[in-house]
This record gives sequence, structure tokens and C-alpha cells, in this order.
Amino acid sequence: MRVLMIRHAKTPGNEERRYIGRTDEPLSEIGIAEAEALEKDPSLEFVFVSPYRRAKETASILFPNAKQIVIDGLREMDFGVFEGRNADEMENDRQYRAWVDSMCEDPCPGGEKKADFAARCVDAFLEALKLAQGDAVFVVHGGTVMSVFEALAEPKRSYYSYSVKNLAGWQADCAVENGIPVLRNTAPYLIKEKE
Repeated sequence: MRVLMIRHAKTPGNEERRYIGRTDEPLSEIGIAEAEALEKDPSLEFVFVSPYRRAKETASILFPNAKQIVIDGLREMDFGVFEGRNADEMENDRQYRAWVDSMCEDPCPGGEKKADFAARCVDAFLEALKLAQGDAVFVVHGGTVMSVFEALAEPKRSYYSYSVKNLAGWQADCAVENGIPVLRNTAPYLIKEKE
């Protein structure tokens, strides 16, 4: 089975480099235009998405005929009190500085701890694989992509090495080894522009 995970198109918060986790933002005008400029795949029958509008709207543009299968656990990290703010606004925020100094491993005050978030994403990914019929395509969030690939890709690489821009992603071959899915032959994925 081939796995493809794509990060959604831009939202207003993405354009301002804000922490957008649980906020259910729609795509921005720029995000819509950038997604519409890309090649579509009308042949895809099923696409896995998070419950957030930005993932669903992106999937509707890129895969116009695909049935969307919503997997709740694929949602982005809950950034707690940092939600909706950007690093510049929090430059002198003691809680934010402590979180950054922990390499973002500590829990966000009022939000999730990265390890818990990553475990949730991996569990949701494994749930989706049970439903997959053939290749599995996902339209999700940057943190979701990083969590799944850090946990399951071989050879092992760090979380941030799987960082993706909007409308980009990672792909891999997925095989079950000793009862555990493993992602091999990982490669960055860029959607082609329409000709």
C-alpha cells in the first residue's frame, strides 16, 4: 500500500504564522487560489481527513470526487493558551518561552503535550489504515504528518525533519512487519501545477 499525507492549504492564521490547532478556520482566499492552481485527481475514491474545515475544503478541491472519511484523531495539536497567537506576540510570555525551551515537548498550558498529540495521531492513522482500500491518501495538518512519519518511518528521523509547507506532504510505502505498520521509501510530495 502507498501512503500519502498532505498538509491543507493556507488559512488566514497560517498567513500570519499563528498557532492554529483547534481553531476551525476555513481556507483563506490565497489558500483556495493556490489549491485551485494545482492538478486535481478526480479518480480518487476515498480520502481521509481531519474534522477541521481547512482539511475538508482542501480535499474537496484536490480530490473533487472522493468520499471524505473523517477521522477525529487526525486533528491538529491543541495549543492551549498559545492558540491564535504567533511567536512575535509571545516573545516575552514566560509560559511560551518555557515551552519553546523544552523543544516544545512540555504540555501547552491548557492544551496538549506533544507526546500525547503524536500518540493520538498515530492511533488515528492506524485506525484509518484498517479502512483503506488500496492506497491511502490523507489531507491533514503539519503536526499530524510529522507525528505519523516520525513514529512509523524507517530509517528513523526526527519530528521536525518531516515539516511540510501548506499543500505539500510526504509519501511512503506501507508494509506490516511483526504486526506493526512501517513506512519505507519515504519521499517529499509536491502536487504539480495545472498545465
